[in-house]
Amino acid sequence: MKNLIIPKGYQSVIDPDTTEKAIKFIKDQFQLQLSSELKLRRVTAPMIVMKGTGLNDDLNGIERPVAFPIKGLNDSTAEVVHSLAKWKRYMLGELQIPIGKGLYTDMNALRPDEDFTNLHSIYVDQWDWEKSIRKEERKLDLLKRTVKQIYSSLKRTEYLLSEYYPSLQPQLPEEIHFIHAEDLLAQYPELSPKERETTVTKEFEAVFIIGIGGELANGEPHDGRAPDYDDWTTPTKNGYSGLNGDILLWNPVLEKAFEISSMGIRVDESALLKQLEIKGEEKRKELMFHKKLLAGELPYSIGGGIGQSRLCMYLLRKAHIGEVQSSIWPDELRDTCKKSGIIFL
Repeated sequence: MKNLIIPKGYQSVIDPDTTEKAIKFIKDQFQLQLSSELKLRRVTAPMIVMKGTGLNDDLNGIERPVAFPIKGLNDSTAEVVHSLAKWKRYMLGELQIPIGKGLYTDMNALRPDEDFTNLHSIYVDQWDWEKSIRKEERKLDLLKRTVKQIYSSLKRTEYLLSEYYPSLQPQLPEEIHFIHAEDLLAQYPELSPKERETTVTKEFEAVFIIGIGGELANGEPHDGRAPDYDDWTTPTKNGYSGLNGDILLWNPVLEKAFEISSMGIRVDESALLKQLEIKGEEKRKELMFHKKLLAGELPYSIGGGIGQSRLCMYLLRKAHIGEVQSSIWPDELRDTCKKSGIIFL
């Protein structure tokens, strides 16, 4: 299968039964570390939202949500969430969470347009989090400081895991490296965005790429971003723009860059208008979420998502996400993996 990587001589470090126990350990520990570090309280999240509210995440704008009519609401259409990027910000206001504090939740989503790869499933589970900030805090230093706090949570979880499972010794570097997507392009102009990610992550092992979604010097974005949550247009310094990015780790099992989190400072009123115009999505201004944002009725915030299965896959040295989550897979993929020692849950 063209998207499948089978590491040569692969053998899981721990068996399936131990894997299940370790998954619970990682999830329990990491959310405690993250909530303490960022001052987050846990909230209950929806799996569905109503179509037309603007609350669902549009990802790159081309993925189809799972949708269905609801009999008791005159067949109004509901959508299974892609993520909770905008819902979280809305809830910060509804729950009146004060500046400097935030919320996190277990987000379960369906993305039927995902391609099956070692890292991708149609089922997505992540910790979605959001934190209230002041408007004057919408700067690069806050973004970097928050990334470092998340990375500290990753490091502590990795260490605790190694104490309970000695075969899984820590491998994360002491610090995470920051680089803007423009600098990455300037260093490797002949490479594709994914090739640039692989090159820089192999060198530094833990990297945060800043400024994802906006047009770079070559006229193309590093990667796609929806226009109505992350801020990828606000100027920062040295002529660069963008208050968002991705956390990437070097995965020694797959020998490639491994995205663990997408996050950023959220759009304010002016950034929303600018990004809607760039994407040709001005019509979204009439949606409930966007109206509230433009009217100044939503908190300024920073937030993101951290993949639960991704984190477990990385820390447990697994070759495929199917080894740490239960989902639907093509029979051919499942059989090929089984023959190579990759046992799906």
